[in-house]
Amino acid sequence: MFAFALACSAATLLLTVVVGLRYGPRGAVPAAVALGLQALLAIGAYRLAGPWTPAAWYFQATVYAMVISLARAQPQPRGWRLVVSWPAAWFVVGSFLALPWAVTGVTLGAWVPFALAALGVLWSLTARQETVTIDLSAPTPSELGRIPQMIRRRRGLSRPGHAGLRVVQISDPHLGAFMSEARLRRICARAVAAQPDLILLTGDYFTRETHADAAMLTRALGPLRAHPHVYACRGNHDLECPDAVAEGLAGAGVRLLIDESTTVTTRAGRVQIVGMDFHWRDRPRSMRGVLVDLVRPHDGLRIVLLHDPGAFRHLPDGAADLVLSGHTHGGHVGLVSLGLDWTAVRALAGLPDHGAWGQRDNRMYVHRANGHYGFPLRIGVPAEESVLELVRHQVLRDRV
Repeated sequence: MFAFALACSAATLLLTVVVGLRYGPRGAVPAAVALGLQALLAIGAYRLAGPWTPAAWYFQATVYAMVISLARAQPQPRGWRLVVSWPAAWFVVGSFLALPWAVTGVTLGAWVPFALAALGVLWSLTARQETVTIDLSAPTPSELGRIPQMIRRRRGLSRPGHAGLRVVQISDPHLGAFMSEARLRRICARAVAAQPDLILLTGDYFTRETHADAAMLTRALGPLRAHPHVYACRGNHDLECPDAVAEGLAGAGVRLLIDESTTVTTRAGRVQIVGMDFHWRDRPRSMRGVLVDLVRPHDGLRIVLLHDPGAFRHLPDGAADLVLSGHTHGGHVGLVSLGLDWTAVRALAGLPDHGAWGQRDNRMYVHRANGHYGFPLRIGVPAEESVLELVRHQVLRDRV
């Protein structure tokens, strides 16, 4: 165990220096914290490995290899993802979940956290296909809160025939280890095949390993060229590579709305689409500035694209018929797969995590995201691939 701990310490120090040389102190400090914490978790997991200690060396090596690939900021081939990226994510999450066993030294059931992490790999590589009916006349609370009666879910992507507006939302694809170019192309192809009135993208298209490759985003979104009404806003990670985002979206025929709006005529009537940019500071003023002179179309809907649902509370009263958000990846870790609403994002940060929310006269739908980023895996919160059917004055008896 001493040799393993020594190797982890040396690798952490070396990689911190490598990241610092490439990204400066602002990159080195978080790298040192993240790598140091992960090394401690790995050492704790090593204590539980028993006859599997040689495998622990391999999986810990994949973690460092993945960090190197991220520092290079280059997309990796499928073979690399199979032998490095996915095993590394599995080992990081399994080690984190095994902390109670590592602290107590109990070996009974030590396989459970790693089995749960293996399920996390499956949750991260697949999506739940759903049709979501959204009642725009559902009553809203005076303070920010969930509106379970506002939506009804059913499995599968519906086909045309719905009388109201049909929308496909694509959110947080995060091209990278768990969202390949081919996988995103398939998602976009199914979006077009569903024949919605609108396809709306709500930000965060890259991860660090892909954000210099605008052509990759263009190829991945290529099927969207076949649809006449595709619009997008930016998310927080898009500000890391704004030129690549703009070029990649434009190449796929997607119109990027940065604090601006457009009005389109659809089969279901006129729709005004407002794309809110991601602002780190002074969000209320920025959002009011976009809406102040904006005239709502007569007998039409206004849909606001707002990447971060945390900014929803700053929206002026009655400013939108529906806000579409992402960002939280559905809560990332939770019990949604068991039919329960609890997620770590809402418990720890208090943010709207998934589903329908309202405040005064505004309503919001938070997409669980097509991909993910940050915490290495989804746990108990499946990705979402859905068709949204917008209706008015309809009582939805089924709950989320």
